[in-house]
Amino acid sequence: MSPAGRILLHEETLEPSYLPPKLVHREKELALLLKRDREAFQKGLSYHLLLHGGVGSGKTALARRLGSDLERGGRLGQLPVRAVYINCWRRASDRTVMLDLLRSVHVSLPDRGYSLSEMHDVFEQGLRRNPQHLLVLLDEASALVKQETKLVYLLTRSQEVELGSISLVLIAVEDLFPYLDPASRSSFGVTHRLFLAPYDRESLTDILEARATLALRPGSFDRDVLEQIARIAAPNGDARFALELLSGAAHAAEDADSDTLTPEHVRRSKGSLLPTVAESQLESLSTNELGVLLALTRSLKRKGTSVASQKLRATHAALLDELGGSPMSRTTFWRTLKELERDGLVTLDTGPSGESNQVGMDEMPASFLTTLLEERLGQSRGRKA
Repeated sequence: MSPAGRILLHEETLEPSYLPPKLVHREKELALLLKRDREAFQKGLSYHLLLHGGVGSGKTALARRLGSDLERGGRLGQLPVRAVYINCWRRASDRTVMLDLLRSVHVSLPDRGYSLSEMHDVFEQGLRRNPQHLLVLLDEASALVKQETKLVYLLTRSQEVELGSISLVLIAVEDLFPYLDPASRSSFGVTHRLFLAPYDRESLTDILEARATLALRPGSFDRDVLEQIARIAAPNGDARFALELLSGAAHAAEDADSDTLTPEHVRRSKGSLLPTVAESQLESLSTNELGVLLALTRSLKRKGTSVASQKLRATHAALLDELGGSPMSRTTFWRTLKELERDGLVTLDTGPSGESNQVGMDEMPASFLTTLLEERLGQSRGRKA
């Protein structure tokens, strides 16, 4: 690869495990949680939290940033705060979580041979030797809670059961409150539960811009391409998927020895991660739909993430003239666009003043789709002849 084709400078900053220096569009939630925790700690109290939201809503990053910030300046009485992060996906039992908690207080026990109550005793002794307030972050906690865990109760009542000074954060896609036993629920009142709404398109674009600035070579991308990625990820509000698309597009650009990230690289990334258009789907399209889609792919193959509907109609008229077809009325053209949108083949966005629509296509690389469409359109017209 030539130096000019090098775009990904710090790929690790696009990984799900990377904790960015700034949580874009989660600053308010972070400030709220820091305020609540610090107020509780100043009173000598633990603070327990249920944190939930969809995949890619920033739950893990928010919880880990909360732990990091509290470690730097938080104290409960005389006790320094220490955050312990455990993913319960592979540790979905009280025993396996307790083994990780024991390691966090520098105690190592074999996986077998100790009862849960004995592990609790050893854990309490470890905290006594090194006094601190543990902020325990249990990610993917659904797997643990749905097994009728006793550990959630013990951690939220740590002072009462003489386990030590502990605050607990349960992180999950769903609200875990209904699955908790009544005694554990009492530790999570209204102000101890936080739902993270999915990111909207604008928020995803801002997140992508912040990460692209960290990961990619300066000047190798523009906001239009980031907006295209955000448009693809917006239906689920999934920032993790958006970052995966960005990484895939950057790799596609490097493979092409390109200096910059283009909409075509994004389509290539989207097609490899989540292919949605099959050749068989093109077979079911009408001649009108094939023609409009071909005009769109030709427009997008040149450049751009979308094209104005009026400009697309002019391109389509030129295509019909080239193929010897009859002109299409404005009404038929618009109805055909809506049918393609309904089938998930194009996107329609109204402009700022509502006077014109932008037509986009995010599925397959436009260059590849153009070839398929030209073949299909030729076959369709051949059958008519």
